[in-house]
Amino acid sequence: MSDLPTFTPEQLAELSASEERPLSPEDFAARVDAPWTDAEREDFESLVTWFCRRYPTPAERLAATRSLAAQWKRSRRS
Repeated sequence: MSDLPTFTPEQLAELSASEERPLSPEDFAARVDAPWTDAEREDFESLVTWFCRRYPTPAERLAATRSLAAQWKRSRRS
C-alpha cells in the first residue's frame, strides 16, 4: 500500500496552477521567512548528510556542484 496521495486530473491542474503562479514580493518573503516543519528539517538534514557522504571533501562537493550546474544549463537550452 502506498502512502502517496492520488489526485484527480482537476486536482492536479489546480495544484499545478497554484505552484506556477507568480508570487508577489510579500508572498515570497512570507514563504522564505516561514519556519520549517520538523519533516522539512529532517528531509534537509538527510539530504545534506547524503551529499557530504557522497562527496566527502570540499573539492569533491565543489566539483559536483559545478558539474550539476553545467548539466542544468545544458538541459535548459534544449
